[in-house]
Formats: sequence, C-alpha cells, structure tokens
Amino acid sequence: MLRRLVAGLGALALVAEAAVLVLVHLVLGRTTANQSMSIAGSDPDLMSKATYGLGAAIGAFFLLGAVLLALTALRDRAPGRFARVVLIAAALAHVLLGAIAAALVGWGAFTAAMVILCLLVLALTLYAGGRDEPSDFKGLRPTSP
Repeated sequence: MLRRLVAGLGALALVAEAAVLVLVHLVLGRTTANQSMSIAGSDPDLMSKATYGLGAAIGAFFLLGAVLLALTALRDRAPGRFARVVLIAAALAHVLLGAIAAALVGWGAFTAAMVILCLLVLALTLYAGGRDEPSDFKGLRPTSP
C-alpha cells in the first residue's frame, strides 16, 4: 500500500512540476522575445525559441516520468528497465534543479525539489528487490502438498 501511495504522489508531483516549469519557460521566452537587445551578439528571437523548446522538452520529460510512476502505482509492480532509467534521470535532474533553486530562487523552491527527489528515490527503492508480485498477495502463495 505504501509503495502505491508513494508512486502515486510522485506522479502527481511530477505533473505539477512539469506544468510549473513549462509556465516559467513560457514567461521567460516571452520576456526574451519582448526585449530588443542582444546579449553578447545573440539573437533574442533565437533565445526565446530555445527557451520555449527547453520548456517543452523538460515538461514532456517530467510528464513521461509521471506516466511511468502512475503505471507503476496502478500495476503495483516494479518499473521496467526503461522506466527505471527515466526515473533515475528525473531524480538526477532534481538534484540539479535543487542546487539551482537554492542559489537563484530560495530555500522554498529547494525544499520542493528535494521533496520530489525523495519521492522518486523512495519509489525506486520500495519497488527494488525483485518483488514483482502485487503487494496485496504477499504471503498468500499456494503451498504444494
């Protein structure tokens, strides 16, 4: 039951974070497009499009992680190899986001990134150990006569 709860909460947190990051990148891209100055000779239009692209990419990546965590919670089975790689990459991304958030935004954003990191790591470790049967049927294996 705990595994499902942690995986479900992690999926919800990743969806919320994906939405926030996409919104932040939209605002940053719009701000960059509205300014008419170049930074070290860079094209503001190119920078705004790159910001939109990065926001879409990180949002899609975190949504993929959320879908994989939701499937893990619904099936109550350990994530497969691809899902584990995506979730570990999302955890590493949260380490970097936490460091950047602590430096630029503040401790509240750092705490939010670390809570999501903890949910990801906890979901990965709770489903580790080769226990692929649903948790509802632990100890109810038929005995041979």
